[in-house]
Amino acid sequence: MKKYASETWVGLFMTIGLICVGYMAIELGHVSLFGGDSYPLKARFSAISELHAGSPVTMMGIDIGQVTGVSLDQKDHQAVVQFRVRDGIEIYSDAIASIKTQGLIGEKYLDIDAGGAGDQLKPGGTITDTIPPVDLTDLIGKYAFGSVGGNK
Repeated sequence: MKKYASETWVGLFMTIGLICVGYMAIELGHVSLFGGDSYPLKARFSAISELHAGSPVTMMGIDIGQVTGVSLDQKDHQAVVQFRVRDGIEIYSDAIASIKTQGLIGEKYLDIDAGGAGDQLKPGGTITDTIPPVDLTDLIGKYAFGSVGGNK
């Protein structure tokens, strides 16, 4: 009987340990299982470069959400970025979304200028005023072949 008691304690200890590890993975990974305290929005771009699910969403340099997915709208020939923004962050219909790079060759992120003159976007709303990312290789190519900087 003593053998079963020690096995029960080991099993209980392992279960509690796995629950703690799972909780820490969710909290440290900023994963929300049920949508929690954020709401979904979309933005339409002509190009998104290397922006992907999991990329941060910022406003005025502060992390306010996360990109949840990217898709292609073949009808309108646009890339659609789905993202979630923390509750309490107000974004308006005249907002501007732009894709920026952290550092010179860093990770892409979505930056939002919230606007303020339009109506507040509802969950599932779409930002249509967007600025695609700057293509660094294209700029270098233009500079190398003399098409940057105006007429000479």
